[in-house]
Amino acid sequence: MTRQRMITVESPKKKMGGIVKLKNVVERLVQIKGFSSAKKPCPEEYGRDCVPKDVKEGHFAVIAVDGYHEPTQRFVVPLMFLEHPMFRKLLEQAEEEYGFYHDGALMVPCRPSHLRMILTEQWC
Repeated sequence: MTRQRMITVESPKKKMGGIVKLKNVVERLVQIKGFSSAKKPCPEEYGRDCVPKDVKEGHFAVIAVDGYHEPTQRFVVPLMFLEHPMFRKLLEQAEEEYGFYHDGALMVPCRPSHLRMILTEQWC
């Protein structure tokens, strides 16, 4: 005797009802159990958007990581340096060394003194 599988086809209306029920269950779990996708509050030294208070609008944080000669140092850099040729080269090196996706400040593989030189250089 062979067994046959029975295939049931759900109507779109029934499927939609299941989605609505699932949504209601998730909402209830969030209310009852305290599940939440909300972000944790930022530490006091951070602004409202979890950005350090010393990083003003139009700037970003960069950490120069040498690893050999000089200690790691953090810089707050104006956005205009994203167009600087030497800074762009550092960004390419950072992508190769640290990867593209990364939380927190941007890390670049160079001596802090070298990054300071780039940031103080006059360029057109």
